[in-house]
Amino acid sequence: MAKNSNTLVNPNARDAMDRFKMEAASQVGVTLKQGYNGDLTSKQAGSIGGQMVRKMIEAYENGMN
Repeated sequence: MAKNSNTLVNPNARDAMDRFKMEAASQVGVTLKQGYNGDLTSKQAGSIGGQMVRKMIEAYENGMN
């Protein structure tokens, strides 16, 4: 059986990641609900993921300065 690659190393980080995802979603105009969001379109989900990556890269670059 394959290991789930979507597991957080630190289980306490789940809340922080959920808050981060909600913040990214609001920045791109997508409304998320608590729990299952399987009704999102691929475009909506992609825009949330893209925003999260942009914010992570920005944070990394700011940390390098």
